[in-house]
Amino acid sequence: MSKELQKNNIFKVIGASSLGTLIEWYDFYIFGSLATIIGAQLFPADAGASALINTLAIFAAGFIVRPFGALVFGRLGDLIGRKYTFLLTLVLMGGSTFLIGLIPSYSSIGYAAPILVLILRLVQGLALGGEYGGAATYVAEHAPANKRGFFTSWIQTTATGGLFLSLGVIVLTKNLIGASAFADWGWRIPFLLSILLVGVSIYIRLKMHESPMFTKLKTEGKVSKNPLKESFNNKTNFKMVLLALFGATMGQGVIWYTGQFYAQSFIENTCKVDFNDSRYILLWAIAFATPFFVIFGSWSDKVGRKWIMLLGMLLGILFYRPIYQVFLDDTDFTKVTQQDIQAISDPVVTRTLMDGTRDSLISTSANVTLLSGSSYQRIQSHIKFEEKGKTAAVQPDQFKDKKLSTVVFWKFVALVFFQILLVTMVYGPIAAFLVELFPTKIRYTSMSLPYHVGNGVFGGLVPFIATLIASFSGSTPLSGLWYPIGIASLSFIIGAVYLSNKKPAETEA
Repeated sequence: MSKELQKNNIFKVIGASSLGTLIEWYDFYIFGSLATIIGAQLFPADAGASALINTLAIFAAGFIVRPFGALVFGRLGDLIGRKYTFLLTLVLMGGSTFLIGLIPSYSSIGYAAPILVLILRLVQGLALGGEYGGAATYVAEHAPANKRGFFTSWIQTTATGGLFLSLGVIVLTKNLIGASAFADWGWRIPFLLSILLVGVSIYIRLKMHESPMFTKLKTEGKVSKNPLKESFNNKTNFKMVLLALFGATMGQGVIWYTGQFYAQSFIENTCKVDFNDSRYILLWAIAFATPFFVIFGSWSDKVGRKWIMLLGMLLGILFYRPIYQVFLDDTDFTKVTQQDIQAISDPVVTRTLMDGTRDSLISTSANVTLLSGSSYQRIQSHIKFEEKGKTAAVQPDQFKDKKLSTVVFWKFVALVFFQILLVTMVYGPIAAFLVELFPTKIRYTSMSLPYHVGNGVFGGLVPFIATLIASFSGSTPLSGLWYPIGIASLSFIIGAVYLSNKKPAETEA
């Protein structure tokens, strides 16, 4: 086969693998992107902040089971082949996502709603646990060893691409039908649309051929008879599994989910930035940063994988807290003076009678526009004592639905872009790094487990654990960052001491 035909073939392989993987990430991340709205649908109206935490816990559950999916589908991939295994994971993922869009709300079926969603999230997690290892292995086994980082980095873009697609569909749907309808029933549309995307991807994947390396193993009768045993009972191989987990994927996972998930959650839920603004910030940052997956993946073919990944971790350790402090400072409107205000809308007054008394809770909300171009909704609450005719403050003013000035908006885009740039550093080379650690016959199983423990458990828990830590008494809004900083620090130390930085071999191990 000519070099030109080989090149065309590898890009067809990348395209077919990437499309399915992108759709699976889209399916998986719709839930996280809509956590606030879904929480209001799955739990009682008076659940308050616990609804968001419980929803993030359901979101995290999908990550926790990913290692089990890696074991189940990794074993299948090493026994029956890469192609049919990640075709099966695509069907499971797409079906689960579609069904989440059909589940009634808490007001209709009570706590059966979050239980059913939890079950479907677990199926999603199992499916994704088998998808990534299959796609990465499939592409790597078609690629020449000296360009493995470049070719597999295209698969790495699909995780961010799936997030980008989910955010785009969510924002477009909300703007078309309106915020009220979207919060009521429109949030289901992105889930239901996924079935069309999955159908297209299944059609494309059915036309794919098996990996040439696996085909060669099968022809020679060298396919592993027990991939799990050979992966984890073999002392040398198991040592590489542990090194891959604690020296690379654990740190990579927390960097990934801090930059692309916790950033959005923090900006929306802690800083109270407007729904659309928070997502536009992430969309622009992702669009600017995504090409760097390929840049760093290709660079790793020339200089090695290790120090690119570890530098990404180190920069996150050093800069997360200063970045998130800027988010807080630039959305703090408690010190706004009359001179800063351009306009205030007519106040809307709501009055709620207190139980057992004639006293009332009076809330006044008004939209405030600043000279800088920022705006927000200010809510002031007081108790009016009917008999005495006096009022007393109930709580400090609340500020929500904050729209950022143009300057601040693009500053936030730059800061999130920097975080996603770190994601591209740790994530761009990781597939090639993992593939090169393990022999072909047990590669699917061996690489999938450390990847999904590092990403699914340590990384996927970032939004939940960080939000939970920040809710503890005596904590600050930045307290949750100690979790990803601590995990990344540990991984950086282990990786710096024990990982090899050898350049990719010219021949398959």
